[in-house]
Amino acid sequence: MDQKILALAAEEKPEQLQSYLQSLKENELSDLVTKQALRGKEIGVFLRGIFKGSPCSQQNGVVRRLSIYKHCIQLVESGDLHVETASEIIRLLMLETHKLPGPAMADLATLFVDAVKGGSLLSGKSLELFPTVLTALATSKEALVYGTGELNGEELKKQLINTLCSSRWGQQYVIHLTSMFRDVPLSAEELQFVVEKVIRMFSKLDLQEIPPLVYQLLLLSSKGCKKIILEGIISFFNQMDKKIKEEQKDSESVDLEEATVPVDQLRHVEGTIILHVVLAINLDQDLGKELIKYLKAEQQGDPSRALCPFSVTILLSMARIHRFQEQVFDFLKMSIMRSFKDKQFLQGSKFLQDLAPQCYDISAVFLKVVANSVFGWDHVTQGLVDLGFILMDSYGPKRPFGGKGMETNNGLSKTPAQQSCKLGADILLETFKVHEMIRSEILEQVLNRVITNAGSPVSHFIDLLSSIIISAPLVLQNSSSKVTEAFDHLSFLPLDTVQGLLKAVQPLLKISMSMRDSLILVLRKSMFSGQLDARKSAVAGFLLLLKNFKLLGSLTSSQCSQSIGASQVQVDVHTCYNAAANEAFCLEILGSLKRCLSQQADVRLMLYEGFYDVLRRNSQLSNSILHMLLSQMKRYYETEPDLLPPIKLEGCILAQRDQIFLQEPLAHLLCCIQHCLAWYKNTLTLHQHMDVDEDEDEDDKSFQQELDEILESITRRMIKSELEDFELDKSADFSQSTGVGLKNNIFAILVMGICEVLIEYNFSTANFNKSKFEDVLGLFKCYSKLSEILKEKTGKSKLSMANKIPQSFLSMGFVCTLLTALFRDSSLNHEESLAVLRSSNEFMHYAVNVALQKVQHLEEKGQTDGPDGQNREKIFQNVCKITHVLLWRYTSIPTAAEESGKKEKGKSISLLCLDGLLRIFNTMQQLFPKKIPQFLQALDTTNEDTEEGNVNATEKAAFQIRQFQRSLVNQLSSTEEDFNSKEALLLINILATLSRLLEPSSPQFVQLLSWTVKICKETSLEDAPCCKGLLALLFNLHTLVKSPVTILRDLAQDIHAQLGDIDQDQEVEHQPHFAIVNSKTAAPTACLLALSQADKVLEEVDWLINKMKSNLGLEAAEDASQTANQTQPLEKAVILQLGTLLTAYHELVETALPSGSCVDTLLRSVSKMYTILTALVKYYLQACRSTMGGIPARFEKLVRLSGSLLTPQCYAFITYVQTIQNETLSFAAKKKKDKTPTEVSTVMAKVLRETKPIPNLIFAIEQYENFLIHLSKKSKVNLMQYMKLSTSRDFRINVSTLENALQEQNADDAENEPDNDQHTASAQSNTDQEPKKKRRRKK
Repeated sequence: MDQKILALAAEEKPEQLQSYLQSLKENELSDLVTKQALRGKEIGVFLRGIFKGSPCSQQNGVVRRLSIYKHCIQLVESGDLHVETASEIIRLLMLETHKLPGPAMADLATLFVDAVKGGSLLSGKSLELFPTVLTALATSKEALVYGTGELNGEELKKQLINTLCSSRWGQQYVIHLTSMFRDVPLSAEELQFVVEKVIRMFSKLDLQEIPPLVYQLLLLSSKGCKKIILEGIISFFNQMDKKIKEEQKDSESVDLEEATVPVDQLRHVEGTIILHVVLAINLDQDLGKELIKYLKAEQQGDPSRALCPFSVTILLSMARIHRFQEQVFDFLKMSIMRSFKDKQFLQGSKFLQDLAPQCYDISAVFLKVVANSVFGWDHVTQGLVDLGFILMDSYGPKRPFGGKGMETNNGLSKTPAQQSCKLGADILLETFKVHEMIRSEILEQVLNRVITNAGSPVSHFIDLLSSIIISAPLVLQNSSSKVTEAFDHLSFLPLDTVQGLLKAVQPLLKISMSMRDSLILVLRKSMFSGQLDARKSAVAGFLLLLKNFKLLGSLTSSQCSQSIGASQVQVDVHTCYNAAANEAFCLEILGSLKRCLSQQADVRLMLYEGFYDVLRRNSQLSNSILHMLLSQMKRYYETEPDLLPPIKLEGCILAQRDQIFLQEPLAHLLCCIQHCLAWYKNTLTLHQHMDVDEDEDEDDKSFQQELDEILESITRRMIKSELEDFELDKSADFSQSTGVGLKNNIFAILVMGICEVLIEYNFSTANFNKSKFEDVLGLFKCYSKLSEILKEKTGKSKLSMANKIPQSFLSMGFVCTLLTALFRDSSLNHEESLAVLRSSNEFMHYAVNVALQKVQHLEEKGQTDGPDGQNREKIFQNVCKITHVLLWRYTSIPTAAEESGKKEKGKSISLLCLDGLLRIFNTMQQLFPKKIPQFLQALDTTNEDTEEGNVNATEKAAFQIRQFQRSLVNQLSSTEEDFNSKEALLLINILATLSRLLEPSSPQFVQLLSWTVKICKETSLEDAPCCKGLLALLFNLHTLVKSPVTILRDLAQDIHAQLGDIDQDQEVEHQPHFAIVNSKTAAPTACLLALSQADKVLEEVDWLINKMKSNLGLEAAEDASQTANQTQPLEKAVILQLGTLLTAYHELVETALPSGSCVDTLLRSVSKMYTILTALVKYYLQACRSTMGGIPARFEKLVRLSGSLLTPQCYAFITYVQTIQNETLSFAAKKKKDKTPTEVSTVMAKVLRETKPIPNLIFAIEQYENFLIHLSKKSKVNLMQYMKLSTSRDFRINVSTLENALQEQNADDAENEPDNDQHTASAQSNTDQEPKKKRRRKK
């Protein structure tokens, strides 16, 4: 039968073919098709023959065709056919589909839909035919029966697609169906149905099936719905990541088998999908634009949805496409900065924290991307590296004044820019650790920036380099050539950069001899450079080598207080070589450094400051170093025992033409000798305990004895010397303009420094010997005489310069010892000797001053000068001891008692102690945030046995706060004569600093806040700085608990009551809230502080309004009721804040403020208030458009308040301001004859400056009213009924003022533009009625 069909088809006899096919039963024909299909050879010809004999013009032909179609679909789905045969059948069916009539095509399409719904398809191969059927169906114009109604082809296609997308899909069909829809012409609505259905299927598929599905979706995106597709992909994987994170959080050790999704499998799937997305973006640029647009919109609302690890990875991978590189990095930079700014903004306000808690950590997101990238995500590594460097370049330190600080080590007050820079460094460091291929590039770029950015700070890059080297020193040995190349540029780099770079690469020097040799060659060349900085760099390098390459037999590092490099390199390099070679190496370096003793003072200074650290690290070099220092000292030491003075000052200076330079920093040399000698004596003691050879002991003792004798001799003769011996008496010239004056200044500073060094030496060696302490006092007298002369000669105009002259040579450790002995040593054995020093109030004053100087230096630089100046542990211990003494001194001896005994120049010791305590409390929070509990424990003498782990920092801080509270109460309750403004202000600042150590939720914090409120309410204080300090403390504390708007309102009422009303006839009846606000402190102190706080509240409200606007955009995508629930508390809080602020502004604009900063600031602040009100109106406009919701009643009340309490009073206040300014101008005009033109123009400029904010305020009011009109129309609520528009906008003209001016003008000149006067008078005849009505209404 099949052969006959083939023969009839070949003979072109359609009638016979039709009749023969008609004679066959349906099942017979189906069997023939099956038989031919299984053979696979002539199935195409056979089917063509059947179709030729089944014309669509005949009903039985259509039925036969439809039967063949259905049977072929079953055959293809059975899986029994060869792949090529099945494809041939589908191709043939596709070609014949368009010939079918509409009902047949509808029948076929329904068959496919039912097959998908019923899950009867096995292979899904037949779905290739479905697009052709749907396409052909869409072109059918005839009415087709579907269900109970009739539809045309296009409508039926839409209905079928809708039915298909509403039904359940089997997992095996999803990819086939998605691929199929690519070939179906779809409307935007139909495409959205399909895309949303496919995205919903993600969660029902195995992970391995998702990448090919995403690939098909991305191909489908060429038709449209790009945003929905990208959003669906990102949201799905964001949820997967969150799910994995929660599972890991619930169980610290989650077995991968037990987890819902294996982590490594998920990461590999994500990596594949990211590749698909980036490839699609590369081919379709619009997809990339849509991605960035979508993420920007999401980021405005919920940043955690926009920037999750998955989306960040897509962006960073996309950055490899040149066209998107700049857009991607700009967006990421902006997002990171905004996130850190929001975080900082929220941290300062409890009000915002309660309304919008932020649980989004953007740093964790980017570091998670780095961690995920180990799963074969090579396409993201370059983007990570580029982003890291962009963040460091953009937000790194910008030329700080005063050298490098240590802000990068602080955990507290980091700015958003510093946090962004830190994130960039963390990204690069973590990427370096996990990606071997990129290490070379990261290292090269870091070194390039250190070398080429010489003009700007590179400390952040040096810190990163140090972290990289510490993380993998042995790995970096392979990149030693890059480090060696960097060494060639050392002589051209700033000294700070050189020191930082050498310190960073020090672990590499310990494991790479070739690198060390290269460095030594470079340093030797630099030593002979013509540039001073290059020689200083060479000294710094050599000193570093001497510190870190110990000789065998040196004391172990446990006797040093600093670690010496990377913890990973726990080897002593020199054990690899013989001891003689090491000693020769170090002595050779010392020989090079010896040449520095004949160079400029700056080079010598570096050497003297570095030798002590070298000795501490490399004790075997002590003899060589001390011999070198001794020979240098002998050049300037008078050996004759009775010769005065004992030093040759002339040899310490260098004269070149008319200029005088310091050649030898003799005080630093002596200081170095003193510290090295003290260390040397301790070392000898240690050696004696270790039974070192007695011969060595004898040599050491003789050597030590010689140095001691020199210092003793200098001490003895310095005490005997008069200032005339140094030619430095009061008659000497100290002017900076003459050579003799410069020479005398240098000599004076040298002598003062020598005195200080000898004071430390004699006190340290005295062992509480009375005569030694008398020597100390004698040296101090010499020091103080010179100090007084210098202060006197520099004059009052250079007081600040005079205060900078005495940079103390006393070490931090000695200052601790000295203060403890002077103030806290109660031993009977020491009493007699210490009485010598305690008898001199000037000496005690000097000791506290030096301690204050050391603390100030620590606060500014993050380190101190002298021994152990960079040893953070020693610094911490010393600061604890100093604080303990200063605190005891202040609390034990009241300032009043001290001052009643003796009036002295400058601050009293108690005030100095208080100043020092304030600086220390600030510095400890900046430099040692993690050690605050230990610090507070060290101050508390009552529970010294408490273990460190059990320290309650809040209780300890509260104890200290209570002490200062008592002192402040005593000050505030004292009489006006005894009140010390400086002390009170210092106490207030200390309380503000210590309050940061309290948890805002703790009862101690609440107690401090209530105490502060009580003080402000009950204390009548006329001192403006103290009033400002107390009010600032009140606001700062209150902000951490709740919003301070109620305090602002009360404060505004008090200011209004104290300064009076702008209407002089109006009396203000008021019960005062804060006694601290009085006629002297109300303006400008309290007023400006209240306005600055009001501006902060407005900023918070503005931030909330922006958040509310972003939530509006989410309503379309999410459940509107859920979004409304989130937004309603925000709306309520915003309206309440603005309502309370509005009443505060109402009080202030009715206040008769004095002309100047108060008026100017108030006008600007009220303008800002109207701008925020306008923003709120715009928000409700947007809400009405998007949700068709109504306006809440509380917003109507706010509008009513603004119309009745604020806008009319603003116009009255503007009139008041102009009246004041007119009076000022008229007064200036009257006095014009007595004043110079410059003074008159100054008055005019001041008036113009103060009137500048007025037009801005009027514009803000009009904008507010303009948008209120729009909102009234949109919401069908008449909001303008509460607003009374002014009849005239020219409020500069006032009738009474005008009449007076016209009368004066007519008296002087009757012909002065009469037409203009008449016009002005008629134009203003009605405008004066409004202010009069307002005044009557106020009464």
